Amino acid sequence: MNRDNSLNIIKIAEAVMPGGVNSPVRAFKSVGLSPVVVQRAEGSKIYDIDGNEYIDYVMSYGPMILGHSDKRVIKAITDASVNGFSFGATTEGEIELAGLINRHFPSVEMIRLVNSGTEAVMSAIRLARGFTKRDKIIKFEGCYHGHSDSMLVKAGSGALTTSVPSSSGVAECVSADTLVAVYNDLDSVKTLFSNNKREIAAVIIEPVAANMGVVLPEEGFLKGLIDLTHENGGLIIFDEVITGFRLSLGGAQGLFNLKPDITCLGKIIGGGLPIGAFGGRRDIMEYLSPSGPVYQAGTLSGNPICVAAGMATIKAMEEDDAVSKANEATDYLVKSLRGELKNFDDKITINSISSLLTIFFKRGNVNNFEDVMKSDTNLFKKFFGNVLNQGLFIAPSQYEAMFLSSKHTRADLDKTTGIIVKAIKETI
Repeated sequence: MNRDNSLNIIKIAEAVMPGGVNSPVRAFKSVGLSPVVVQRAEGSKIYDIDGNEYIDYVMSYGPMILGHSDKRVIKAITDASVNGFSFGATTEGEIELAGLINRHFPSVEMIRLVNSGTEAVMSAIRLARGFTKRDKIIKFEGCYHGHSDSMLVKAGSGALTTSVPSSSGVAECVSADTLVAVYNDLDSVKTLFSNNKREIAAVIIEPVAANMGVVLPEEGFLKGLIDLTHENGGLIIFDEVITGFRLSLGGAQGLFNLKPDITCLGKIIGGGLPIGAFGGRRDIMEYLSPSGPVYQAGTLSGNPICVAAGMATIKAMEEDDAVSKANEATDYLVKSLRGELKNFDDKITINSISSLLTIFFKRGNVNNFEDVMKSDTNLFKKFFGNVLNQGLFIAPSQYEAMFLSSKHTRADLDKTTGIIVKAIKETI
């Protein structure tokens, strides 16, 4: 597959942007290749500037559950842009989007729109600290909650890929109040609460970990975590930036019938445009300025074009039953792969839920960060180059998920199965 134009563009980019990219994983450095430079996308496909077609399993790292360039979302963006791009004032659309989110996330009694998942988490943590009058936060090893300073402690996703799990530039005084537990291990959480009595403001978790690859919560883990946190006077924050509107229209909390105190959202609620949100119990949210003493602000928060895209996306998902279609596509792909790769059970593990999946290059169960880190990244590197050259676009990291959409066809999935099976046989 020829990518000469992409190579030339990246050389130019490297002179004006660190690593030639605006987000580290895009650099493809962990897989030893030059990045793909995308020109356009439609449905389940993306096309690079060399004219190569790929079946897309990155899907902008989650937002494109309707596939790329959905006409209803395009129309909503176009119609909104005619009226202006940003006002620094309230619009009716913000209120309508808040209502749509509340309908599917009953735990989100009040909401504040922001501009990214990182900003949502950062603000939710400040709010939890203000509400509880406590300083310490528990997070889980390998879970990624954006790149705010206090969350870059044993983080997942891009931080793992670039071998910087704790970023340079984060002051020790900032990260000292971030305590780290083991995913799927309630005893590790109990120990932290025991050693930090009446000091822990909140526990934040990806209810389904998707930033160290897909790692599922064990039976009773999330419910036990909520109970344990409340027993110790803390708040529970679900980071549903990835899982919100994807695992179900009500996210992981809807799928598992759970109720966190605060929820962080992003990705799908903007339909691919930059947005984030955090919301929760009314008494907690009323601690936010201007109602309460916890300050948070944003010039572009609730941007009318992003809001329009988000509303159109959620309404289209409801209309199309998009979550079920994406889930069905994933089930079909996973069953096909497991059937074709049963002779490789001692070399790979496939974790999946709803429309998320990860192929780990390791034997046995993957239930936490320690399991994830036993994966053979050299095998993944070979595998990645192979499938990319055969027309599959997946994240260039062992520690990411594959995202499916309602537009992935049976033909896409059959072709994908063939490419992956061939690549694994040639890799292992």
